[in-house]
Amino acid sequence: MRSFRECVTCIDHADGIKGRNNAVTQPPVLLLYNLDPAWPSEDRDTAAQEAERLVSGLAELDHPVALAAVCHPDLAACLKHYNPREWIVFNWCEELPGMPHSDAQVAEILESQGFTYTGPTPETLRRSWDKAHMKQLLDNQGLPTPHWRIYGSADPGSWRCFPAMVKPSQEHCSLGVTTDAVVRNADELNGRIAHILSAFRQPALVEDFIDGREFHVSLWGNGEVRMLPVAEMDFSRFDNVRDRLCTYESKFHPGSRHYEDIQLLLPAPLTNAEYDRLYDTARAAYRAYFCRDFARLDIRLRDGVFYILDINPNPDISSDASMACAAEAAGFSFGAMGSHMIGLAAARHPLFGREFNIASA
Repeated sequence: MRSFRECVTCIDHADGIKGRNNAVTQPPVLLLYNLDPAWPSEDRDTAAQEAERLVSGLAELDHPVALAAVCHPDLAACLKHYNPREWIVFNWCEELPGMPHSDAQVAEILESQGFTYTGPTPETLRRSWDKAHMKQLLDNQGLPTPHWRIYGSADPGSWRCFPAMVKPSQEHCSLGVTTDAVVRNADELNGRIAHILSAFRQPALVEDFIDGREFHVSLWGNGEVRMLPVAEMDFSRFDNVRDRLCTYESKFHPGSRHYEDIQLLLPAPLTNAEYDRLYDTARAAYRAYFCRDFARLDIRLRDGVFYILDINPNPDISSDASMACAAEAAGFSFGAMGSHMIGLAAARHPLFGREFNIASA
């Protein structure tokens, strides 16, 4: 295993805070990303390549850029050579090595060091792991979300809404979501709840399964919230209701049936009325959840109602993920997407918000 100092790299693509023309042009960016030594080598290679791709895209737009790979939980040590007044942190560090669910801690450390950074606050990140909180907030705001209940034991009690979806209540990235997550009767529900309790050691979230069109809705902005072109997950190749969902395999296992047969429609075919209703629903949820800079929502349409399945205030922004694909469909290159996100964060910076005349749009 490499030492901490060997793991933390800094690659400057400009002279101090100078751009290509030796004049300040764009906010300087410290790109912070995960490179966990415990990951398989192919995962580390992919993470490094994605970071380099974004660095190159930002540099082409005259952002001075430094690249910092976080390979050790001592994030403060990684940051000590950088002056918070001189950098905007692009926070692509989703957890500290060896510390699952530590994204909120990353943001807390950045704030304690005085850095301005992209993306959600520690409070929003912490809430994002609690799906029961998210569901309750949506209910309280009168926003449509599938009927739901949290189970801490395998007894489904009076639940009678089938088919139902059963998944861990404190995970991201569709972890625990397989075709078996869709249950059709009380016996299957009982067995799946028991599986979640045993395998994940956390309560199970049970929801009415919305067997309808599914959309990945990417939004960005703070004052004005804009919706990027909407992506639709097309399940038309699947006849079985249990297959019509985005499983863990569909996201991370090339060659699997769900990965290969779920088709992406971008932009999604929506009527003007559907588009307006979807935008109103997504924007209201974005604001109610205190999303900042950008987020992605998973939404399904049934009987004219757009149901919010999940709110991800810190979505994957890799070049092949929904957010980047939606931005590209809107005319933003990968680097331009990153630059726009940096501009939103820079509006909060005590220096760059004025120097670069950045608005929090």
